[in-house]
Amino acid sequence: MSATTPQTRAPHAVLGAGPAGTALARELARRGHPVRLVDRKGGGPALEGVERFAADVSTPDGARAAAGEAAVVYHCVNVGYHLQVEVMPRVQQAVLAAVQDSGARLVVLDTLYPYGETGGAVMTEDSPWQATSRKGRMRAELDERYLAAHRAGRARVVLGRSADFVGPGVLNSSLGAAVFPGALTGGKVLGLGDIDLPHSHTDIRDVATGLATLGERPEGDGRVWHLPTAPAVSTREIHAMIEKRVGRALDVVVLEEPRPFGPFDEQFMAEYAEMFYQHTEPQIVDSSAFERAFGTAPTPLADTVEATLAWYREWLTR
Repeated sequence: MSATTPQTRAPHAVLGAGPAGTALARELARRGHPVRLVDRKGGGPALEGVERFAADVSTPDGARAAAGEAAVVYHCVNVGYHLQVEVMPRVQQAVLAAVQDSGARLVVLDTLYPYGETGGAVMTEDSPWQATSRKGRMRAELDERYLAAHRAGRARVVLGRSADFVGPGVLNSSLGAAVFPGALTGGKVLGLGDIDLPHSHTDIRDVATGLATLGERPEGDGRVWHLPTAPAVSTREIHAMIEKRVGRALDVVVLEEPRPFGPFDEQFMAEYAEMFYQHTEPQIVDSSAFERAFGTAPTPLADTVEATLAWYREWLTR
């Protein structure tokens, strides 16, 4: 905690200072919570109401230090794609042990990977977990452990699943730095797989709102929730929305199979190959259960596109 700002309420500790963790820290501070934002370096731009904290949460000591006296711990940690199968289980082990020791509730940012290939079926929280990829099986195993810890009374845990991120601050996404800079400058714009298939994207601000809500509402504990996600449309439709706003046709490069492009280098694409099915079948997320339970609604996709373009315009001038 800041030496100059005494806290009278237990803080909320956000592990991981990427786009999701940073957006969540801002949202929690906006709601009036003392916030600790944790990554390995503890650096980065100052955020109002947020304390930066350095810790390696893949280690037991680092996770315990990061959790500290927090009432709620949010696990938004991610690592390089080629390291996930090795590192993410270590992070889980350390973080679960930390919250078991401290008594904090644990809110986990999760992916759609455990569902695996669905044949285009709409994904709900009741969809079967049938992943066959290495990363999908790993995520499913982690989620089973989280829920088992909750059922056994060792920890209080809730999981919030998101579709592909999009929005201000999101770079490494199929709708990120491979799309918006090219759209704004007349450069190449990425499309993956079949761009006429419906594909869900979750606004990063809805990720933050959803996780913060789960952090404040313990009645949601012990299960998986789909975070608020706008109705799925095709990538081609999203490109048309962008074209309307930038006033030019996009120069779209469609990759029918994974290969390096823009921010996605050869190492990343080699690791992503097993997940490429997400772009060759519909990816449709139903978040209506969360919306009904917590009285929320996802940001309209048109608003997300507007805000993302505005952020990238500023980003390109830095």
